[in-house]
Amino acid sequence: MSATQDVVAVILKDHRRMEELFRRMRSVEEDRGAALDEFAALLIAHGEAEEAEVYPALKRFRNVDNEEVEHGEEEHHEGNEALLALMEVDEVGSDAWDEKLEELAKAITHHIDEEERTILNGARENVPDQRRAELAEAFLRDREKHLKADCGSIDNVRRIVREH
Repeated sequence: MSATQDVVAVILKDHRRMEELFRRMRSVEEDRGAALDEFAALLIAHGEAEEAEVYPALKRFRNVDNEEVEHGEEEHHEGNEALLALMEVDEVGSDAWDEKLEELAKAITHHIDEEERTILNGARENVPDQRRAELAEAFLRDREKHLKADCGSIDNVRRIVREH
């Protein structure tokens, strides 16, 4: 199975991009605000697509830990709250910015670690290749829909946090 047809590989690619965006948000040599904008869009689109297309499908497979999947959903919410807190800081690079960036990085790094060790390994072990390919297509389609809808705007992030 090619990496582009595997939902695990597609999710991992997003995770690596998020890590790169964290590096950019930390660096005074980068456009930190632009990195935050890209991160916000990717985080929201990624989480919404996982919850709409991937997590429900994984819950139906035997030996995939449903509690871990549900915990992943809760961690998405925690990450979204931390994202909103950073987006609401007025001055990029201020002490408040750095504090909120650290909180966001901790929340997302924790989630990525747990998701990769539990949910994604469960998918690797228990979900047939063909189904993983189908899930990759569905995930990418849903993620793209959110990206085109400006899902990373502060108003949309506020709405998502409020509705959880």
